[in-house]
Amino acid sequence: MPITRRLSLLVLAATLAGCATTSNNVATVGAYRDTIDLDGRLSVNYQKNGNGESLTGSFDWTQRPGNVDVTLTGPLGQTVATISVTPQSATLTQAGRAPITEANIDSLTQRILGWPLPVSGLRDWLQGYAVDAQGQRFSASPARNEVTTQDGWRLRFVEWHDANAAQPVPRVIYATRAASGDIQDLSIRIIVNPAQA
Repeated sequence: MPITRRLSLLVLAATLAGCATTSNNVATVGAYRDTIDLDGRLSVNYQKNGNGESLTGSFDWTQRPGNVDVTLTGPLGQTVATISVTPQSATLTQAGRAPITEANIDSLTQRILGWPLPVSGLRDWLQGYAVDAQGQRFSASPARNEVTTQDGWRLRFVEWHDANAAQPVPRVIYATRAASGDIQDLSIRIIVNPAQA
């Protein structure tokens, strides 16, 4: 067999193998859970007052019916903030400072952290759900993985723990927003570890 034909067959085999790993799975995420424990990593990039800002860290997410508790940890393992959200209020606590309580967690995080952590949206996003720009419930799948939310976030569910599963689970989520107050070009990359049993 001529060498050029062998090379062509190898290229074709490699191409077909690459195609086999691409998922067109239309199965949506599993049923929404009010009780869930997750952890993962965040990277945040944004523009503020003409300057580029960048942050990285980890998060622990504990969700129960009506309550969410979040711990944000810096790259060296130090606790940056703890957040507790109930139907009545949201409280953010930083090391060495008194807790601050307000009604809206998203505006509270922007005011205290300097950028908006969309905790209210993350309740849905971490499980592959969102409310779209028309107010309809969106359920993500590997084949249908982008949505613009009612409050202006553009979400892309980029990677899945098993893209071919009967009920796939998001692994990597990109959330972007053009502007929010004095923040421009905000992008958040969320990596979600498998849910704890």
